[in-house]
Amino acid sequence: MAEFQWWLLLVGLVAGGGLVAVVFLDGARRDQDLDEAELPAEASWIAARLGGGKRGLDPRQIEAVLREHREYRQMPPPDRLDPLAPPPAPGAGAGPRPGSPAAS
Repeated sequence: MAEFQWWLLLVGLVAGGGLVAVVFLDGARRDQDLDEAELPAEASWIAARLGGGKRGLDPRQIEAVLREHREYRQMPPPDRLDPLAPPPAPGAGAGPRPGSPAAS
């Protein structure tokens, strides 16, 4: 009888592990899962989703962006990331700079 209980415990552990694996399974597609032939269809889908209203988006330009994105994702990670400078505020360059002779 004791041998049957060990066997049942092992089967329960394997079944439990399989259930946990299924629950935590990630079914999302990644860039490497997509074929090159699927790229134009993806670009058309993005153009239709983002191009609503007055602004029209060119699927060929989006396809070029997707190609560059996939190439970027295949590169090794950078050693460090330099922070980007914030863009100048509209009208910020119109007035004199502090400390300049025109500001006095």
